[in-house]
Amino acid sequence: MNAPSAMKITAPPTPSAAEIARELGPILAARADAESDEDKYVADNIALLKTSGLVEAGVPRELGGAGADVDELSAMLRTLAYHCGSTALAFSMHTHQVAVPAWRWTHQKAAAVEPLLKRIATERILLLSSGGSDWIAGSGKAEKVEGGYRINARKVFTSGAPTGDILMTGAILEDDEGPTVLHFGVPMNSPHVKVLDTWRTLGMRGTGSHDVLIEGHVVPEAAVAVRRQAGQWHPLFQTISTIAFPLIYAVYLGVAESARDIAIGLARKKAPGRHAVDLAGSMETELTAARLAHGSMLAAVRLNAPSADTVNQVMIGRHLVARHAISAVEYAMELAGGAGFYRSAGLERRFRDIQAARYHPLQSGPQAEYAGAMALGMPVDRIF
Repeated sequence: MNAPSAMKITAPPTPSAAEIARELGPILAARADAESDEDKYVADNIALLKTSGLVEAGVPRELGGAGADVDELSAMLRTLAYHCGSTALAFSMHTHQVAVPAWRWTHQKAAAVEPLLKRIATERILLLSSGGSDWIAGSGKAEKVEGGYRINARKVFTSGAPTGDILMTGAILEDDEGPTVLHFGVPMNSPHVKVLDTWRTLGMRGTGSHDVLIEGHVVPEAAVAVRRQAGQWHPLFQTISTIAFPLIYAVYLGVAESARDIAIGLARKKAPGRHAVDLAGSMETELTAARLAHGSMLAAVRLNAPSADTVNQVMIGRHLVARHAISAVEYAMELAGGAGFYRSAGLERRFRDIQAARYHPLQSGPQAEYAGAMALGMPVDRIF
């Protein structure tokens, strides 16, 4: 009689970032529905994302993270947004600040980003973005001092400011070569950094996107990661734009999908007439257009070749996602009828949250100019 073979035990598969988001979704939704003060920052939700492993999801596996790519991170944010737009949008600002250095480490062998990525994986630090202040032109003042630069700046739209650990930002140094933007990280626990209570808005009220005031913080010379000419596209910003905006706009797609489902649920409670059927069809068409446009944005990331061309593809997609997602939610409001006007339905919050899709770069005017210049073979280095 043969001896029984040893039983092979296989470990259960590690859940993906999107699967974790799906598990957390009902918790986020319940909190959003129960919150009486929408201006209150979603601190408990961000803390939950930290303990769930999503903070380090985009860090390469070799550096201690989960190795999630932009497609998976987009699915994660889209799922979070379905349940709570504010949580997803605030977290998208951290997520893209992880995804960009992770891409650079993987595809450009950029060793300089490795310490930051390892810190994210081991300490679960939360990165903040000052993108609303620090687009191509830059903002704030950097003054050369012994050993570094003294920074004075006010950074707006700093989502997640109340619980962030490092603000990834920049300031303008006036030197002999003209205005130069310096990029660096600022620890939020610096005595020279203050979060100002300024976030009172139409939608995305829980993101904690307050102004951050930096008064006299000194950044060491060695901590300056990038120097670039102010007011002109730089290869780093081509990488940032190509990777970041598909992640940010995954949030708005998730909000629109949630609004669609709420409206369908309300419409089904009564016998739909012909007008309601038409509204439902128009809503589905607009939402499908938003999904297709977002797919084009992700396709640009998969090329792994950030350039003026991928920026153009992403920004065209960004414009189309915003336009069609907003339109889909407007149709959802009409389809739901008066029932959707009540806050208890949750639809009016989605209607307010989706409006924020209008305000990220490139807004409609510069985006059309950029696309037109690309089509005509004209320079785009100063269109932003």
